[in-house]
Amino acid sequence: MAKLLLKLQRYFRRKPVRFFTLLALYLAAGSLVFLHSGFSGEPTVPGSPRSPAAAEGPGLPYLGVMQLSRGFKAAATMPAGGRRHGPWFKSTSKEPSDRGKSRDNGGARSRALRSRSGREKEEDRARYIGCYEDNTRQRTLRGMSFFDYKKMTVFRCQDNCAERGYLYAGLEFGAECYCGHKIQASNASESECNMECKGERSNTCGGINRLSVYRLELAQESARRYGSAIFRGCFRRPENVSIALPASQLMLNMSVDKCVDFCTEKEFPLAALAGTTCRCGFPSTLFPLHEREDEQLCAHKCAAEEFESCGSAEFLLVYQTQVQDNRCMDRRFLPSRAKQLVALASFPGAGNTWARHLIELATGFYTGSYYFDGSLYNKGFKGERDHWRSGRTICIKTHESGQKEIESFDAAILLIRNPYKALMAEFNRKYGGHIGFAAHAHWKGKEWPEFVANYAPWWATHTLDWLRYGKKVLVVHFEDLKRDLFVQLQRMVALLGVTACEDRLLCVEGQKDGNFKRSGLRKLEYDPYTPEMRKAISGYIRTVDAALKLRNLSGVPEDYYPR
Repeated sequence: MAKLLLKLQRYFRRKPVRFFTLLALYLAAGSLVFLHSGFSGEPTVPGSPRSPAAAEGPGLPYLGVMQLSRGFKAAATMPAGGRRHGPWFKSTSKEPSDRGKSRDNGGARSRALRSRSGREKEEDRARYIGCYEDNTRQRTLRGMSFFDYKKMTVFRCQDNCAERGYLYAGLEFGAECYCGHKIQASNASESECNMECKGERSNTCGGINRLSVYRLELAQESARRYGSAIFRGCFRRPENVSIALPASQLMLNMSVDKCVDFCTEKEFPLAALAGTTCRCGFPSTLFPLHEREDEQLCAHKCAAEEFESCGSAEFLLVYQTQVQDNRCMDRRFLPSRAKQLVALASFPGAGNTWARHLIELATGFYTGSYYFDGSLYNKGFKGERDHWRSGRTICIKTHESGQKEIESFDAAILLIRNPYKALMAEFNRKYGGHIGFAAHAHWKGKEWPEFVANYAPWWATHTLDWLRYGKKVLVVHFEDLKRDLFVQLQRMVALLGVTACEDRLLCVEGQKDGNFKRSGLRKLEYDPYTPEMRKAISGYIRTVDAALKLRNLSGVPEDYYPR
């Protein structure tokens, strides 16, 4: 055997072409065997559901590759078991889930009709009720809304609206989701809802100013009615109460649930309990919700609920309903080129994205960025794609701190945050995303000490550089913005040269939490700052405090100390 192998080896050394020819033939034969086994699939019994012959009917020949490709197309069109739905849907139908399947005949209209046909068969889950008109000034669904220009799906929109207790979910422009308790617009032609969902090409997500609307069949009625009401406090009755809170109803069996439900149905964001009267309205200059009273003044027992307070005729107990205040939700690019280039400057982790959200709501104009962050663009910051010098946005986000970069701007809002919290927030963003958190291993590993050593000095030099080289710099402390949003936002809007009415700023207060505001720093089981870190950071705080006071500005807030 060894001699035979040796002879073959010598032969192929003299004839290499023949060796490679035989090798190629061997591989080709193996490939054909593999393909044949793929086409033939599993052995099947004639007449069984999995038999190709059974699928085609008696007497029809098996079509081999054609049969296989048809199976792939069907699988891609509709997954087994039908579309996924969350646990909040009722399911009472006994019909098979694949009954509503239909083929794709091409074209936008056929796709819309095909989607509609499939959706109408799912009335036990989320019933598709049609294509509706919409516009940015007067929304058809006036509850919560969110955008995702990359991964929006029908299920995701339905799930988010149902989780917050809404009756309707609507999709628009392929990527926008709107929720509400009432449809306030006319029907449109089905052919006008012709845009594919960004996250699933097989479904339709409305069109341009057109909503694909679903009615959500909820398993728990209580989740719809009262799940998300937010307590705002006890307030003195406004002087012109019928103007400040225009909708009202006498409720002899008053309860918090009944009043919140009434105002939600009337599409008002505020529910005010006044003894046996329920009043509804918007935050306004007549009723700004800025001067809270002692809650004991509102501690009058409800008629229908022994352990609830329902306020009185003079002191109102106020809740914020699930209805979104849309007076500040419209946004657009500047109609003409900006006369000045304004920076929204901050150290990373100081709340710049949240400040952008507030500015966009307060002014009605998009903000831009010195960088490009696709995740921010996909969540609705449409100015993210514009070049920072385009002049179409109201201000420009930047973390830059060099002299040349700073002098490129005509004015700046300088946002400063407590370095201990800013460093932790940026560390969370770096290792967990915009609203995520760094893993425990990152805090305990070498990443955190290296991060603090590199970033803590930058926190100080960033502020010092903007104070030194910046033109017309408005200093805003993150902590003051959280504590007194209305006043600080007024200052910021004034620097931007935009006149924002007070009602719009009051609307912003009710919508202040955007998609990219982290819910709060996750509490660690230990203090991540070592004594050496605290000593260095305290020195940077004193340096920044002295620099601010040198320019006749208030120093850093007191809660930066002690550390």
